[in-house]
Amino acid sequence: MEKEMILDDFAFLVSETDEKGIIIFANDDFCKMAEYSVDELIGKPHNIVRHKDMPKAAFKDLWDTVKRDEVWSGYVKNATKSGNYYWVFATVFPTITSDGKKGFLSCRRKATRQEIDEHDALYKTLIAKEK
Repeated sequence: MEKEMILDDFAFLVSETDEKGIIIFANDDFCKMAEYSVDELIGKPHNIVRHKDMPKAAFKDLWDTVKRDEVWSGYVKNATKSGNYYWVFATVFPTITSDGKKGFLSCRRKATRQEIDEHDALYKTLIAKEK
């Protein structure tokens, strides 16, 4: 059975992807929560941590927003390597990578229990509508 992993109060998860969503950077906090080494993450699609309980609409909104060169923020339930999960409040910034190409920087912090509960209920409703 899945277990919820709770972020430390001061954890700040950071990752960077190229424009196709391939991870090119992951900080220690992100690796720790996702339960992957940095070497396991670099070169992989960021959706390696996508949880099955996330509605497609949330990621469509994220991609539509950042492709317009706008900043996106929202609540995300991510999966860990061992099959557990954790919630974050994420902000995704369109950026230019170190090699001069378009990319995305994602910064995440701990979500409150109230925020998690509200978005868990919302996402269950959205997923039910997608079926």
